[in-house]
Amino acid sequence: MATTEECRAALEKLSDNLGNAEGDVRSAAELDRSVSCHVTDLDVTFAGRMADGRIDVRETLEGPPREKADIRLAMTGDDLVALVDGELNFAKAWGSGRVKLEAGLRDLFRLRKLL
Repeated sequence: MATTEECRAALEKLSDNLGNAEGDVRSAAELDRSVSCHVTDLDVTFAGRMADGRIDVRETLEGPPREKADIRLAMTGDDLVALVDGELNFAKAWGSGRVKLEAGLRDLFRLRKLL
């Protein structure tokens, strides 16, 4: 089972990947939105902001998200690490319910370029 530190490192790696992206992926990552990622098996939520093509994790909270972020993810720690490492396909994980993504319709259309 992935640790809280491994999950935070995965989110930092994702932020670096987004920051170095080009083209459609870069434009999709340039949203300015609040984000949360609830790691269900650890019952920890990483909350922050997606802006300027990066994800800035500002808080690590015990339990589910306290506030409704614009973009909300929920998954196990192992799935988060596997997604970022390219070992788990997002679309298949989302379709099977292993990963939950909630956002407004416009944001979902832009985020699909990332996924």
